[in-house]
Amino acid sequence: MSQTNDFGQAEQVHGSSLPMALLLEADPSTSLIESYKDTPHAWCIKDQEHIVAAAILQRRNAQDWELMNIAVQPSHQGHGLGAKLLSALIGYVREQGGQTLYVATGTIGYPLFFYQRAGFRVVAVEPDYFLHHYDEALFEDGLQHKDRLILSLALN
Repeated sequence: MSQTNDFGQAEQVHGSSLPMALLLEADPSTSLIESYKDTPHAWCIKDQEHIVAAAILQRRNAQDWELMNIAVQPSHQGHGLGAKLLSALIGYVREQGGQTLYVATGTIGYPLFFYQRAGFRVVAVEPDYFLHHYDEALFEDGLQHKDRLILSLALN
């Protein structure tokens, strides 16, 4: 069984170098990913030479950043790679003078638990977001995603 230390450290890369198939694990919309992928604020973790975890940040303003995507290959989930990546991102945002990190997610499923366990708190609800912004209905654990939650993490 692989352990977190069997993988490389989180390294900053350009978003265009991240595999679309991996990013689609977290966001099933190619067009939305294309809208935020072209950025120097991206990170990955590799298993030897293959990218197995990736994340993309977007700077909103001097103090506020948003986590646009964080994904781990299904075969590598459960080894702490998402938490390792998130920790690196939080450190980077702090170094850049960021005071708040935001993330948007659905109201059901593991991602919400992951973010709350990391200290994020719900600050807003966008009703029917997934119904209006995705061409196909999104289901998780047998339930349809409808509303989107905005969570924030204070970094000061």
